[in-house]
Amino acid sequence: MAQTRTLFSTLLDRFSPPVGLLLLVLSAIVGAGTGLAAVIFIKLIKIIETFCYITIPDLFPSLGLSIFLLAPVGGALLVGPLIIFARETKSSGVPEVMQALILHGGRIRARVVGTKIVGSALCLGSGGSAGREGPIVQIGASLGSALGQLFRLSDDRIKNLLGCGTAAGIAAAFNTPIAGVVFSIEVLMGNLQVRSFGNVVVAAVAGSIVSRHFLGSRPALSIPIHSFGSPLSVFFYLILGLLSALVGIMFIKMLSKTENLFDRVQAPQMLKPAMGAVLLGLIGVLFMVFVGTETGLKPHIYGQGFRFIESVLHGGTPFWLLLLLVFLKPLATALTLGSGSPGGVFGPSLFIGAMVGGCLGIIFKHFFPEISGEPGAYVLVGMAAMFAATARAPLTGMLTVFELSNDYLMILPMMFATITASYFAHWLHPESIFTIKLAKRGIRFYEGRDMDIMQGVTVEEVMRTQVVTVDKDQPLPELMALFQETNLLGFPVVTQGKKLWGIITLQDVHRIQSDSSSNLREMKVADVAVEGPIAVYPDEPIWVAIQKMSPRDLARLPVVSRDGSLRLVGSISRSDILRAYDVGVVRKQRGQILEQQTTLRSSTETGFVEFVLNEDDTCCNVSVKDLPLPQHVNLVSIRREGKTIVPRGNHHLQAGDVLTVFGRLEEINHLKDFLNSCPMPSPR
Repeated sequence: MAQTRTLFSTLLDRFSPPVGLLLLVLSAIVGAGTGLAAVIFIKLIKIIETFCYITIPDLFPSLGLSIFLLAPVGGALLVGPLIIFARETKSSGVPEVMQALILHGGRIRARVVGTKIVGSALCLGSGGSAGREGPIVQIGASLGSALGQLFRLSDDRIKNLLGCGTAAGIAAAFNTPIAGVVFSIEVLMGNLQVRSFGNVVVAAVAGSIVSRHFLGSRPALSIPIHSFGSPLSVFFYLILGLLSALVGIMFIKMLSKTENLFDRVQAPQMLKPAMGAVLLGLIGVLFMVFVGTETGLKPHIYGQGFRFIESVLHGGTPFWLLLLLVFLKPLATALTLGSGSPGGVFGPSLFIGAMVGGCLGIIFKHFFPEISGEPGAYVLVGMAAMFAATARAPLTGMLTVFELSNDYLMILPMMFATITASYFAHWLHPESIFTIKLAKRGIRFYEGRDMDIMQGVTVEEVMRTQVVTVDKDQPLPELMALFQETNLLGFPVVTQGKKLWGIITLQDVHRIQSDSSSNLREMKVADVAVEGPIAVYPDEPIWVAIQKMSPRDLARLPVVSRDGSLRLVGSISRSDILRAYDVGVVRKQRGQILEQQTTLRSSTETGFVEFVLNEDDTCCNVSVKDLPLPQHVNLVSIRREGKTIVPRGNHHLQAGDVLTVFGRLEEINHLKDFLNSCPMPSPR
């Protein structure tokens, strides 16, 4: 692979084609390749579905309803090893694309393409409750990234090709090229430049053409034309938008909590999808026993459920079934994706929205028959509103449903409902169904723009663990002597057990001194200190500390344990934040930001950690041979003034050096206390 990459980059250097032309050609290749991959993926789903729910029941009719349990579990057991081979294939895939976009310059491993196609096809074909759009988006993004890496393009151009792949993925999955372009811009590439916009359009068109050639021009959903109804019905669509936001948040939280639950389960990762499939299968069997199905060969909660959506759009579905599926579909999808099976959330969002819209449409038709319009219209608008609520992408939701239906008459209620759902959902729950997973890792995704480089550095990595503290019952004269001895401007105030109680500054003391009625000799620290100060947690990213310090112009913040005990574990100052900036810059330049922030104090895994030395650090001017390195930790390199030094025993460390160490993170944590902290005098 490396030789092939060198060959392509050599040819590129030799012929030096215009950059715009090169990217345009590569965009078309990415789009066509994504369209072809989508065709293979969709046909593979159909083959597996036919095998599971037609071939096997015909060969073994005695299985009966048990096939609805055995098929999902069997598919999940085959998915497990694929997740181990390429962990990026877990769950939706869109958050992983976002993370690659903002942390790794758009670089995604090429192996993701094959494993995502096979793994997602196994999941969806065997009955997993998920959509096919998320996997196709990740497949397209991976193809674009791989092609960019093959030609050794810059990060910005690789990101552009990644955006081309995502647009082509949506276009090929739904046969909706306009929605594909908008999805790429609205969800991922928020800062897309005008000159790159054409590349995304070309890729989306190419992907759609290829998929239409092999799969036909029929859209993913067959949607009948619906009427808007009376202008007064706009208030009904407002209610639909608000309700979609509430149900969308329920879906987001259900999926997030299920992921957290399976993460805590002490079981091999490759078996977790099967555990979720067992629960899904039990729900599926019960559904077939008590409800049954008139559309398709499997329960409505299995797969995407598009065939059932078409049935609901044409009317006649009972209200109780629609209401039941409003809750069953999110649960089924949470069990599927939360346990680690690969699949998308686009399709389930449309399904849930259709059920919500169907329920409201029946209610409005019953009580307001003259102005409400057809129930199917609410199903159509509900699909767009639900995706807008979960993905915070109102334009994508609106244009996807519009392209599927070709119904211009419904564009006004769709605009109204999607904007309402998106803004109301964001007000209630800031994270979307895509960004909530990134938020758990301390990463904030701002519409596709480059992340603040300090988002990847945690407070724990740069905080001072040796902190001068004062007891709340300590006499005030002792505190004044401590100010003179340390030249510090403030101290954390603690109780017994190092529990943070408050904070006291030199300004607080001066204010008391100016009060002639105060008897300083008899006063204690608690009489002057401010109780309940602002604090940060060790696992929070640096930008959180900056947010808390800036409005009040604070010089430092105490760091407390997250276990609720308020135990003081360190402090962070402005100089430490500058150190964090240095660490972030070095990591970004060298491509060594970890995919997930590791909690150093509790992890037993190995990894690389970097330290930036300040002038006041105790290890400055110390020779390498005198460093107290733990048994399983090695000093890999010293970066000084842009040059990398292979450390030898006689090398002396200097301020500004960037040290890279490798070893067990648990042991590196002890080394960090020595390298990045200074001995401070204890209060007397």
